[in-house]
Amino acid sequence: MPVGRAWRAPWPPVDARPGPRERSERHEQSKVQIGATRARSRGKDDTVSWTVIIPVKRLNVAKSRLRGSLPGVDLDALALAMAMDTVSAALAGPVVGRVVVVTGDQQAADAARDLGAEIIADVPDAGLNPALAYAATMVRPRGGSVPGVAALAADLPALRAEDLTDALRASEAVASSHAGPVRAYVADAAGTGTVLLAASPDAGLEPCFGPASAAAHAATGAVELTGAWRTLRRDVDTAADLRDAIGLGVGPRTAALTGRRVPEPATVNDGVHAGHSGFIRPGSAPWLAAARRWLRAGLSR
Repeated sequence: MPVGRAWRAPWPPVDARPGPRERSERHEQSKVQIGATRARSRGKDDTVSWTVIIPVKRLNVAKSRLRGSLPGVDLDALALAMAMDTVSAALAGPVVGRVVVVTGDQQAADAARDLGAEIIADVPDAGLNPALAYAATMVRPRGGSVPGVAALAADLPALRAEDLTDALRASEAVASSHAGPVRAYVADAAGTGTVLLAASPDAGLEPCFGPASAAAHAATGAVELTGAWRTLRRDVDTAADLRDAIGLGVGPRTAALTGRRVPEPATVNDGVHAGHSGFIRPGSAPWLAAARRWLRAGLSR
């Protein structure tokens, strides 16, 4: 049985806010989930194992800058589609040993689990950085220093596994050239945000996501990685960003909602995710037919 399907948390309703008792219970549940696969230490190519953490907001508050700019589009469905295309691409990366989704959204948790990701409940429920910091402590043994941990943005619908792989290997190269612990980051296409933050095995994650996060990460000593990696850098916050992502070629769930082209998948046959595509399989979750009807003016302007 795939690790990600081995346990299902009793998630609260989407709009619920957990109290102290519920937070404690969810913390214990997260430890059970993550402990099941902590021993996995090698990537699919038997070199380095990265644990990639992807934070997914509650769908009803995600992509706030897109809301109102794409009339007729189900933004909850679009946010989920982009996140799951991101998860699938990460799962296909040969240097990725585990993909962990931290979220307080039941639908997102179920969808990510179905793809093979592990789930951590967003126990802090206090925003992106507390969620990532909490997840980072959960995926590493107490007092332990392995594996390398990376935080990856959830809004990368055009992401190719090879771009993520190259960036993580670049982070490894930077770490090998430094005597001490190293953190490295990849800025978004605009150069101001962050799409990937990677911490070497001896380094803490120390996430500083938010406005001007690239500068914030640099200020804390993280090293900027400067490869092209167009599909990794193309996060989606606005309708213009979405047009650019579509031009690069989005994954199948995002394409199903937009009616736009899908890139060729990169298939992995490694005995762990045999036959797993770099993009998720269409039809693994129901989508509202209305969400397929895009106003072309909203995307072509």
